[in-house]
Amino acid sequence: MTESSMKKLASTLLDAITDKDPLVQEQVCSALCSLGEVRPVETLRACEEYLRQHDKLVHPYRAAVLRAMERVLSSRASELDKDTASTIILLASNEMTKTKDLVWDWQQAASGVLVAVGRQFISKVMEELLRRLHPGTLPHCAVLHTLASLSVANAFGVVPFLPSVLSSLLPVLGMAKQDTVRVAFCSALQRFSEGALEYLANLDRAPDPTVRKDAFATDIFSAYDVLFHQWLQSREAKLRLAVVEALGPMSHLLPSERLEEQLPKLLPGILALYKKHAETFYLSKSLGQILEAAVSVGSRTLETQLDALLAALHSQICVPVESSSPLVMSNQKEVLRCFTVLACSSPDRLLAFLLPRLDTSNERTRVGTLQVVRHVINSAAAQMEDKKPFILSSMRLPLLDTNSKVKRAVVQVISAMAHHGYLEQPGGEAMIEYIVQQCALPPEQEPEKPGPGSKDPKADSVRAISVRTLYLVSTTVDRMSHVLWPYLLQFLIPVRFTGALTPLCRSLVHLAQKRQEAGADAFLIQYNAHASLPSPYAVTGRLLVVSSSPYLGDGRGVAALHLLSVLHPNIHPLLGQHWETTVPLLLGYLDEHTEETLLQEEWEEKLLMFLRDTLAIISDNAWICQLSLELCRQLPCYDEAPQEKNFLYKCIGTTLGAASSKEVVRKHLQELLETARYQEEAEREGLACCFGICAISHLEDTLAQLEDFVRSEVFRKSIGILNIFKDRSENEVEKVKSALILCYGHVAARAPRELVLAKVESDILRNICQHFNTKDPALKLCLVQSVCMVSRAICSSTQAGSFHFTRKAELVAQMMEFIRAEPPDSLRTPIRKKAMLTCTYLVSVEPALDEQARADVIRGCLHSVMALLPEPKEEDGGFQKSLYLETLHALEDLLTSLLQRNMTPQGLQIMIEHLSPWIKSPRGHERARALGLSALLLRYFLEHLRVSALVPFHNLGLLIGLFSPRCADLWPATRQEAVDCVYSLLYLQLGYEGFSRDYRDDVAERLLSLKDGLVHPDPAILFHTCHSVGQIIAKRLPPDQLISLLLTMFEALGDPEKNCSRAATVMINCLLQERGGVLQEKVPEIVSVLRSKLQEAQGEHVLPAAQHSVYLLATQHCSAVVSSLLGSPLPLDSHACMLWRALAVEPRLAAQVLGLLLEKMSRDVPFKESRAFLLGRTPDRVATLLPLSATCALFEVMSTSAAGPAVLELYPQLFVALLLRVSCTVGVQLPRNLQAQERRGASPALAARNLEPCSSAVDTLRSMLLRSSSEDVVQRMDLEGGWELLRTSAGHEEGAARLARAMAEHAGPRLPLVLKTLACTHSSVYENQRVTTTAFLAELLNSNVANDLMLLDSLLESLAARQKDTCASVRRLVLRGLANLASGCPDKVRAHGPQLLTAMIGGLDDGDNPHSPVALEAMLGLARLVHLVEAWDLRSGLLHVAIRIRPFFDSEKMEFRTASIRLFGHLNKVCHGDCEDVFLDQVVGGLAPLLLHLQDPQATVASACRFALRMCGPNLACEELSAAFQKHLQEGRALHFGEFLNTTCKHLMHHFPDLLGRLLTTCLFYFKSSWEDVRAAAPLFTGEHHPLPRPHATRQPRLMPPLHRVPGAARRAQAAAAGGPGPAHFGAPDPAEGPGPRGADEGC
Repeated sequence: MTESSMKKLASTLLDAITDKDPLVQEQVCSALCSLGEVRPVETLRACEEYLRQHDKLVHPYRAAVLRAMERVLSSRASELDKDTASTIILLASNEMTKTKDLVWDWQQAASGVLVAVGRQFISKVMEELLRRLHPGTLPHCAVLHTLASLSVANAFGVVPFLPSVLSSLLPVLGMAKQDTVRVAFCSALQRFSEGALEYLANLDRAPDPTVRKDAFATDIFSAYDVLFHQWLQSREAKLRLAVVEALGPMSHLLPSERLEEQLPKLLPGILALYKKHAETFYLSKSLGQILEAAVSVGSRTLETQLDALLAALHSQICVPVESSSPLVMSNQKEVLRCFTVLACSSPDRLLAFLLPRLDTSNERTRVGTLQVVRHVINSAAAQMEDKKPFILSSMRLPLLDTNSKVKRAVVQVISAMAHHGYLEQPGGEAMIEYIVQQCALPPEQEPEKPGPGSKDPKADSVRAISVRTLYLVSTTVDRMSHVLWPYLLQFLIPVRFTGALTPLCRSLVHLAQKRQEAGADAFLIQYNAHASLPSPYAVTGRLLVVSSSPYLGDGRGVAALHLLSVLHPNIHPLLGQHWETTVPLLLGYLDEHTEETLLQEEWEEKLLMFLRDTLAIISDNAWICQLSLELCRQLPCYDEAPQEKNFLYKCIGTTLGAASSKEVVRKHLQELLETARYQEEAEREGLACCFGICAISHLEDTLAQLEDFVRSEVFRKSIGILNIFKDRSENEVEKVKSALILCYGHVAARAPRELVLAKVESDILRNICQHFNTKDPALKLCLVQSVCMVSRAICSSTQAGSFHFTRKAELVAQMMEFIRAEPPDSLRTPIRKKAMLTCTYLVSVEPALDEQARADVIRGCLHSVMALLPEPKEEDGGFQKSLYLETLHALEDLLTSLLQRNMTPQGLQIMIEHLSPWIKSPRGHERARALGLSALLLRYFLEHLRVSALVPFHNLGLLIGLFSPRCADLWPATRQEAVDCVYSLLYLQLGYEGFSRDYRDDVAERLLSLKDGLVHPDPAILFHTCHSVGQIIAKRLPPDQLISLLLTMFEALGDPEKNCSRAATVMINCLLQERGGVLQEKVPEIVSVLRSKLQEAQGEHVLPAAQHSVYLLATQHCSAVVSSLLGSPLPLDSHACMLWRALAVEPRLAAQVLGLLLEKMSRDVPFKESRAFLLGRTPDRVATLLPLSATCALFEVMSTSAAGPAVLELYPQLFVALLLRVSCTVGVQLPRNLQAQERRGASPALAARNLEPCSSAVDTLRSMLLRSSSEDVVQRMDLEGGWELLRTSAGHEEGAARLARAMAEHAGPRLPLVLKTLACTHSSVYENQRVTTTAFLAELLNSNVANDLMLLDSLLESLAARQKDTCASVRRLVLRGLANLASGCPDKVRAHGPQLLTAMIGGLDDGDNPHSPVALEAMLGLARLVHLVEAWDLRSGLLHVAIRIRPFFDSEKMEFRTASIRLFGHLNKVCHGDCEDVFLDQVVGGLAPLLLHLQDPQATVASACRFALRMCGPNLACEELSAAFQKHLQEGRALHFGEFLNTTCKHLMHHFPDLLGRLLTTCLFYFKSSWEDVRAAAPLFTGEHHPLPRPHATRQPRLMPPLHRVPGAARRAQAAAAGGPGPAHFGAPDPAEGPGPRGADEGC
């Protein structure tokens, strides 16, 4: 980097130093320092130039630049040239003194630059600073501070300038009035003195070795005079401390005589300040320096001040030390330094002052004094040499103090004494014992508050300090070796030193090793010379027993074994080689374990084996007997350590077992029985272990001794004594009995198997079984435990196979009684665990249990364990958790033992059946236990499977169905166990198929990889894993097991655990998808079970899953599923409806289902006729079930939106079939059983639908239209009420017509296919179907859609084919349809005129019924068609029509009168101007009836007459008459009949006189009319025709030709006149007339 770029970079950084962010400022300074490390000179120059050019830069930023310069100079000052140094010195000096006010951070930074430069250029810096010192003027405080800092930083450079500096400063001391200035002067004088002292102390390295203290003495004394006599009296505490701090180093530079002269005033002055200042560190530091100066000059004045000094210093050392105040700690160090000075000068006076204060009871005083004593022992060893006895004797009372702080201080004093030979003096042993006592302190008595400067409170506890002290004294202080060895051995045995065993053993090991190195003679202990030492038997027993709890007391097991190994020459000479190999193995075992992982029983067994081997090597009966005696003596020592006492009993048993003296054995056994503390459970257990171990070698003697004790006076006496205390007697006796029973159990368990079988029932069980009827829990537990041991002993015997255990059933029953007596929900004692273990052993002993006993054992033990509360956690107590796990293991062992007796699929099934209720338990912990046990049993069965022939595993499906849903249990452990169960079952199946045990199936192995997915709580992952499990099961399950698996899983749908129920649904659907193809024959059973389970299951998930199941089945066996679902009872409940809807989710399947349902609906007859008990009654029509069910099913399928495409595909078939279904169910009743259900009302589970056959069909048709996007059709029918009409017999035809209209208007494109499908229905055997379809077709012709879609011809053909139908309604509707052509396609009427007229005229002659509705419909149709047909087509049939309809004018049925009269009017209207004479004759013949029926009671008939007369008028060729008709007979106009009749008759008489006779004759027939108004009108009409003179021939009108001129007219008129109007209105109707047709009032 060039100089210019470097300068530019530095300038950029310096410009950024004014940033407001402190972090940015810090980073800029760091960057400058980094730059200065590389290019220091350029960087410093840039900084100097920047400050010089930016004179107005505020001081915080200037200080930052100066601090950066200081950091560069601190490491790179040596690289400066003189010019640069001078420039920097001048800059810093100016910056430092720029303002007279105190701006500390700025001036401090500038001062730091000067100090940093002064380390290399001291002359230039001093020159600049001296230049700032002006005579007679107070210097700048920053200059003083800089001079003081330089004195410390570069003493060798500054001290030569001190005379000049002092000569400038001392004259102005008196001028300093401000405290800050005075403090600055004090600090400067302190640093000057320290610099001078450093210079004088290192003259060999000083530049001027001729400098002496005298060179500064006078000036320093002058300054001392001002400071001490003037400034020290200030009220400002800070100034006083600054003065005192300066006086300390200054005192070393004072002349000797001046110091001696000032001490009487100086020392009291310093001591007086202790009372004025809380922080006394600076006082003590200065006092120590003054005392050192006084001692160095041999001051005698010090003696006179000694008492005051000691008192003041002692009070300071007794101040409690706070860790948060470092100055207090420093003050104590300075005070102890003062004591060191005084101890060296006046040791006697010091001890005379200190030692009496050890007797005080004040804690602070005693602790402080002990601290001083320790310090003096260490720092003034020479002066204290002859004072050792005196100091030792003074420690007597502190040794008795119980305060932990005092103890800590005492231990520290003893440690110092050990290093300086005090403990070798008489009384030293008391100090050693004290240390051992403190090592034995229990941990709970250690202080909780941390010591000063300690993070770990235990590290500074009395015990911790004592342990460290004992070890350090033993290992590092050589002179203590002969003091501690073998003296420390005597602390091994006493109980009060048990806590100190670990440090004792470690120290003894080190001491012994040092002794071994010194030689065998020095190592061997002379027991005769040391009577207080323990015997080798006692040491061996003690160290072996404490090793049984190896991790107590900081690992005393390792320490004890180490010591035992080292001491082997002093224990027995034969043990060396053996112990050198076995002890390291024991130590290695401990290294491999921790306190948590160590198995206590295994460790104790190793120690006992070590003891047995040791005794075998020694093989000295006297030595062994002595050891057993010593071990018995130590029993009371372990009353507070039950575990170790238990082990000691085992050691005694081992030792007695090795003894060859039977007398000694029996004697010790008797003593143990007599002295045992039976109230302690551990002791009872230990005593029993002792007898058991002893029985290994002395079975007969052990049993005999037990028998003797029971019979002895001692036993009876103890019971008798206990009987005195009634409240305690029973309990105490039970404890003794418990111990004896345990002894028998352990004897049976440990004695040689070949000997114990002969003693089991005769000696052992005889004494155990007599105590079964007890209620004491402890005795009960002992009984169970002993029986368990006896049973285990029998099982483990090589002769067990031939041993017939007669008491087996009795013992099993007794164990079950004990188990049942335990609380079912809590685990308080190990009784049930032990009892189950006992049953486990007993099961395998002959004779075998019967089936009932086996079942009772399994059931009772399962209930005893499974119903327990959840497994206790660690924080709830380790014992409870351990007991729970052991009890569970006992149950596992029992169940596997029972299974082992019946290793067949049936045996496995029996075990799982017992577990099944617990597997399905609503409590999670019970399910987890049951699944764990099941997995264990299945693994055991698999591991021990032996298949000699290929046999089916017939219950595989049942078992997998039981376990697999548990893969989704809420408890993760249960899910894992469920997978393990399925895994084992699949391999069991492979085993039964002939595969070897080591065969690994790839599909089954996938189950293990799926277990990770079951750990995840995410339901999506969980159920996906369950689906994968289901796939694996499906691939490996034999076909014959599939249905049993499915049925079992269906049972799981109602599982109270929702997750398991969901998993069952997932797996069921997976199985159906994978293997459903083989289930065709089982579909009805599956569907039936599924429906029943839906009724029971409560979960919301079950129904969707069941729907999917049905869907999967239907994709493979559609017909079978449809048939099965059709078997669902009616009315369909909500579940059945949902199952039907499930079949519509996929269009292809939905189309298939719809087709099948259509087939089912048409296969059976729609109804059956059943006659009532009254023979004359019309038979009732009752709906058949299959079509009704199919109709309901169609509704449900089509109610699903997904069915839309399938409905569209089958639109014509569905529409026609449902329309036909509607038609043939009109008026059809439900079967009686369904009627009863309808009356009772549907239950909540049933679908809310009307089951009435016709309504059901209508609803289905409506649903079909909605699903096929024909909503407009449905809406139109809704608005017009068409659906309701379809349901009724009366309105059915109209409903069908309205449906046709709606279809024609809104669904026209659908009609061609619909008509094509309808074409075949004209031959239906059901009349109603022909009627409905004909009505539908007829209405279609009423719309132009028939023409638009080119359907006209086909419609006409279809209707024409129905003209000869046997049903009158069909024939009638055919005529209506043909007539509808007039409104639907009027332009097509002419083309089909002949066909239409022929049909209509034929309809007039239909049947023999005079009131045939066909005739009515024909008249109505002709009225609509006559205006549209060709005239010549009409002319040929006009007269026939007129003659045929004439009788209907007087029909009793209003519809017929109306229709015939209106048709007559339309015929007249058509013939206007072109009327044949023969028709005119009919017109004339009808005038009288028409005029009279104007008074018809039915308004529609009167209206028709008005219309007909208006139409007849023009054909009569009489304008006046026609005008009168038009005038009076307009619609809506009131008619005055008399006036009108008068006018009409006048015109008739005037213009047609020849007709009067004919008219009068016709009127006479109406005189007896059944209608009153008509009957009244007839005379009136006759009166109006009274005979008048015959008018002149010339006036006869010629508008109409005379009747005699019309060929045949006279004859027809006469016939008409003779016949009159017909007899209809006088009596019975003409048989030729049918009933009045509907709609006769329809207009023209």
